[in-house]
Amino acid sequence: MGNYKIKPNKLKGEVKIPPSKSMAHRAVICASLSNGRSIIKNIDFSDDIVATIEGMQAFGAKINKKHKCVEIEGIFSENNLVKMKENREIDCNESGSTLRFLVPIGNLFEGENHFIGRGNLGKRPLDIFYEIFDKQNIEYTYKEKELDLRVKGKLKPDVFSIRGDVSSQFITGLMFILPLLDGDSKINITTELQSKGYIDLTIDVMKDFGVEIINNNYKEFIIKGNQNYIEREYKVEGDYSQGAFFLCADAIGNEVISLDLKENSLQGDMETIDILKRMGTKFKRVHSAIGGKAKELTGTVIDAKGCPDVIPILSVVACLSKGKTEIINAERLRIKECDRLKAIKEELSKLGGIIEERENGLIIEGIEEFKGGVEVWSHKDHRIAMMLAIASTRCKNTIVLKDYECVSKSYPHFFEDFKSLGGIIDEWNMG
Repeated sequence: MGNYKIKPNKLKGEVKIPPSKSMAHRAVICASLSNGRSIIKNIDFSDDIVATIEGMQAFGAKINKKHKCVEIEGIFSENNLVKMKENREIDCNESGSTLRFLVPIGNLFEGENHFIGRGNLGKRPLDIFYEIFDKQNIEYTYKEKELDLRVKGKLKPDVFSIRGDVSSQFITGLMFILPLLDGDSKINITTELQSKGYIDLTIDVMKDFGVEIINNNYKEFIIKGNQNYIEREYKVEGDYSQGAFFLCADAIGNEVISLDLKENSLQGDMETIDILKRMGTKFKRVHSAIGGKAKELTGTVIDAKGCPDVIPILSVVACLSKGKTEIINAERLRIKECDRLKAIKEELSKLGGIIEERENGLIIEGIEEFKGGVEVWSHKDHRIAMMLAIASTRCKNTIVLKDYECVSKSYPHFFEDFKSLGGIIDEWNMG
């Protein structure tokens, strides 16, 4: 794996934020389940999106990748002559979204679906699906702590009772398939629903493709059967999960204008702006361009329930804010690409951060600036790698970032953008 030597330097300029990975997953799936031909524009072919594209191809969608877009002939299109295999292998790579979205979709079809992956993906819980499979007599086998899941059987309309505090991805996965079944279904949420923004996003994208879901105050979702996804042309908006890195860069003293961030977006990670405002950042927006400045940052309480993916970079801001910041309800960060709470504590502490790790969060005491002058490690996690790159802009001394290539999972061109804004990086041979 590669290593970068990053010299502290202020970032300045404009950056086009990549398209939303969350929306791209959903648009590719909806178009693939349609009975016609769709064009999805503004797509980055990150590792996660490629995993979803190849998964839907395994189910019979005909997908042609072009520059920044895909053409999709839906599985149920009369013009789709692709013959689906009886037994299918779906390689989810390290994408939790791909896995949890596509497991239920596989239950639309006859034959066996074999889900594989790598990294920590096999450690992510799938018990919610296993309970459904047991109830509906769907055959499945799996291995502990690695992704080797085989599923055979078709899902039937039903009332599904699901916890809302594990991952909204289970709910989204069911939402994709239930409208296509021959009968009505209902999803009852048995606990408080976390990550409501992701469910809003799912319902909104599905509506764009002609499928309706009734949301009763996030406590139950009523889904009529025998609906059809319709083909359409769709443009993916900019990604607040990736934009958060540059919004936070602004908060700690850089001068970046982030482009393509929709003002009235339904993305849950748009909460980054509200959190940074509470900490003292003032933003100026012109349509989809936004930049911010902070005279003085102060600590706050950050609830990770609705925005777990932006906690790493918000932790950088917390380290450079006066007083104490408490990050709560963040236990899900332990089952991401790495144990992110542990990784944040370890790596930012190397830079001089004062961080206490708790079971479900972090306590961070503010400092003036990071020291640098050390080697830090991405933990092979894209969000930790990008977190450390942004932190370098407020270091006294150069850092060496180990295993930087993992950014390809979600933001393949991150370091190109970083350099275009003034970031100073060089390949570094550890030997």
